[in-house]
Amino acid sequence: MYVYINGEIVRKEEARISPFDHGYMYGLGAFETFRTYNGHPFLLDDHLERLNDSLKDMNIGLTLHRHEVMAIVDQLLKVNQLKDAYVRLNVSAGIGDIGLQTDPYTAPTVIVYMKPLPLLSSGEKVCTILKTKRNSPEGEKRLKSHHYLNNILGKREIGSDPRIEGIFLNEKGVIVEGIVSNIFWVKNGIVYTPALETGALNGITRQFVLAILSVLQVRYEEGLYSLDELEKAEEVFLTNSIQEIVPVSQIHDRLYPGQRGLVTQLLQKHYQRFTSSLWTRHELELIERTDITLW
Repeated sequence: MYVYINGEIVRKEEARISPFDHGYMYGLGAFETFRTYNGHPFLLDDHLERLNDSLKDMNIGLTLHRHEVMAIVDQLLKVNQLKDAYVRLNVSAGIGDIGLQTDPYTAPTVIVYMKPLPLLSSGEKVCTILKTKRNSPEGEKRLKSHHYLNNILGKREIGSDPRIEGIFLNEKGVIVEGIVSNIFWVKNGIVYTPALETGALNGITRQFVLAILSVLQVRYEEGLYSLDELEKAEEVFLTNSIQEIVPVSQIHDRLYPGQRGLVTQLLQKHYQRFTSSLWTRHELELIERTDITLW
């Protein structure tokens, strides 16, 4: 496979960064993971908005624009002979001296990784509640950054089976998120998901699902929820940009409808519709504001 690094397309075995890159030395960097559908990077604008905000927070002097990233993705799809792909857009601080830097980083390292989409399992997940607690964000909000040890510890706890996802609680015992996903559940026709103040990442697919719920006029709530409230759910599902909307069939010894969940099915149906017609979250929000009915 080929990757992009600082203006060049190279074989992944030939990609190199400096040992003085502060992304390597101090974990100062951010990334976005998304997928392409027939060559189109879905929700790219939303991913870039979050990434650029993260770079500002990290004092990294770079703003990435859609046309730049599209050109890179197009090149990589061509050379890797792919249409549907897993893409990781990564920006690290770039080269600096040994020691903590307070000045802005002006020459960051930009890497775009690409690989074929992973083979997904049955389409359902079994979840386990992790003993590892979700750490607090290092700043005001959680960034999708290189600081990933907490996630790795959670993954070690559950092992490498792709059918299993671990769910983090924070130190207060409140549900936060999965290792690589956001979590939702349904009770009495209302969809619930943890609020960002729990320390959860504001996932791009999470945001898009909330926008779909608004358009469909399905009530949802974001809040601080205990494990007991999750266990009493009628259906549970997870979201991320690669696996989309994934039904949950079991959490420990409690069973859920999985793929038979009616709200899950409804969201999957419309999510697939939007990926095929290349909608954006902002377009969905416009529909909500103007009260245009699509269904």
